[in-house]
Amino acid sequence: MTRVAAVQMASGPNISANLAEAERLIAKAAAAGARLVVLPENFALMCMHEMDKVKVRETDGKGQIQDFLARTSARYGIWLVGGTVPLAADDANKVRAACLLFDDKGQRVARYDKVHLFDVHLEESNEDYAESKTIEPGNGVVVVDTPFGRLGLAVCYDLRFPELFRRMVQENVEIIVIPSAFTAITGRAHWEPLLRARAIENLSYVIASAQGGYHANGRETHGDSMIVDPWGVVMDRLPRGSGFVMAEIERSRLQAIRRNFPALEHRRLPCTLP
Repeated sequence: MTRVAAVQMASGPNISANLAEAERLIAKAAAAGARLVVLPENFALMCMHEMDKVKVRETDGKGQIQDFLARTSARYGIWLVGGTVPLAADDANKVRAACLLFDDKGQRVARYDKVHLFDVHLEESNEDYAESKTIEPGNGVVVVDTPFGRLGLAVCYDLRFPELFRRMVQENVEIIVIPSAFTAITGRAHWEPLLRARAIENLSYVIASAQGGYHANGRETHGDSMIVDPWGVVMDRLPRGSGFVMAEIERSRLQAIRRNFPALEHRRLPCTLP
């Protein structure tokens, strides 16, 4: 069994303050026995204006946020998922929303760039989001070996696109991490059912780390970070506020579920329409 944790924050526009809060929570999770810790999307910066993240974007492999992730993972001897980090894009006016995985020696072992960008209008609250104006999408699926199992990386809005996770299954995924910053409105409606669906249909553990609370830019995020097992059972959750959720994942349990309920082996794609 491996103890894993998902951190929940309400990040603001001050990078140093956000990193200090992230380390405080990482330290508590590590002290409680977590070997894998997942930070939420935008953990280091929830900007006042969307172009702010472009101003502080980092080159790949170098910068304050990436140095923090490397140093912190090594300091606490944990594998650490750095929610999203604004990295340089081909377009000088955009960033890549990069989800980075570091091992317990502080070495980066994987990078996933958010594929699906949140361009929506929410009538209920009159909120407009246009991530594509400042974020350049990725185009790859990332699943890597870890001591805990085959781990796949996804970010927030990706959660709504099951075909991405089916591609992970082709790469033998066993644990899916989903750093997020769901809005309060969409989170209340869809967050839990989507997380449980991704766990159930892919017979995988899901570790969902979320922003949760009110932010200096006026935004409200849903929170409710949770860890879900391959049968769709919510093992731990944090509805609101800063903190973390923790659970023990068992690779043997996952393998037993897949063996006794081999739905992944039963997949068939019809060749023609009826």
